Amino acid sequence: MPNKKHVPRHIVLTSHPSQFGPKPILIAWGAAAPGDRGPIIATLTNPTHRNVIGTHSGSYAVYRALAVARGVLQSDYRADLTDTSPVEQIGPHPSWADPEKIVSLDPFGAMVGEAFTTYCEQGYDIRPTIAITKAHINMPELQDAVAAGRLRIDGEILKPRGDLVVTKAAIDPVWYLPGIAKRFGITEADLRRALFEQTGGMFPELVTRSDLEVFLPPIGGITVYIIGDVAAIADPHKPLAVRVHDECNGSDVFGSDICTCRPYLVHGIEVCVQTAQEGGAGVIVYCRKEGRALGEVTKFLVYNARKRQSGGDRADAYFARTECVAGVQDMRFQELMPDVLHWLGVTRIDRMVSMSNLKYDAVTQSGIEIVERVPIPEELIPQDARVEIEAKKAAGYYTNGEVADTVTLSEIKGRSLD
Repeated sequence: MPNKKHVPRHIVLTSHPSQFGPKPILIAWGAAAPGDRGPIIATLTNPTHRNVIGTHSGSYAVYRALAVARGVLQSDYRADLTDTSPVEQIGPHPSWADPEKIVSLDPFGAMVGEAFTTYCEQGYDIRPTIAITKAHINMPELQDAVAAGRLRIDGEILKPRGDLVVTKAAIDPVWYLPGIAKRFGITEADLRRALFEQTGGMFPELVTRSDLEVFLPPIGGITVYIIGDVAAIADPHKPLAVRVHDECNGSDVFGSDICTCRPYLVHGIEVCVQTAQEGGAGVIVYCRKEGRALGEVTKFLVYNARKRQSGGDRADAYFARTECVAGVQDMRFQELMPDVLHWLGVTRIDRMVSMSNLKYDAVTQSGIEIVERVPIPEELIPQDARVEIEAKKAAGYYTNGEVADTVTLSEIKGRSLD
């Protein structure tokens, strides 16, 4: 790439627009029609148009800043979104118009081109916060499941060489601050102040612009992998399997055996494939919350502390060592997690591939029914991960087994044919 000459511009840093300038477009969060809700405008091409705090791409905005500083990216570059529209239609669903159901993502984020055409024609730089595409994924464990007879090659969902056909969506976080505060039972003022202070004052608008109620936080987002017919997700007559999985790079990618993360992820995918092949759908929600949202550096420090303590790695000290290093056992706070399920139109989950009570409570308290909870099979638990399992069991972290009043798999199969 040829080096472009970087021409510095005069930049005025301010948290307030001119009192004589145009007012930003209002956002009516929870409005059923996108035109009534208003677009999310977080781009930097025209500061007077901005109606949110923060900017696009989460933590990747820092890399964009480096590209601008080096002169390889124009600071006012406007994305060409030709042919980038979703390959599958998701929604709108009734939950999109309920400001209580979705507070941490923009339900219209994948359809900005069609939903806000008028604004785009007027020169507003509106960018997607959700992208939807199709892909094939291949994991060796799926081929093992085929060889063992647990999965079958059908040529449509699961291909002969073990390729799994998925629809996938990448979602950047978009926080409606009043809704976030209400979800956590705190005041909006306390939320804004904590966000401002814990980011080192990075976003002064949090405390100076109470009129801006939407914030694009500099954090990782969510990837959704849909197996089977997308329309089946919201169809109450078809079975649905869901695995909500919080990122664990060491296990998910590199196969570290100190935890059950990759085995449980693969098992979740297997259950999703089985459910899709029964005529329903499977959904894997992959959340960027490394190390229980404590970060990977903290995670590795805790590993060291656990293994060096007297008596070695023990279940009774598992959470205590985490709290000693991080000050808290877990910062994932699953209260926001159900939002993505509401975006998908989920009203009932037949098979929730999780033993976490925190996830179960968050989903059911949001109004989604869970019929059956699917634990990880004992034979999939690595030996070194037994400490984790025993610690979580002792702490009441999970429930091993099915929820009361569950239905059997045969009953789910029967209902899928109704």
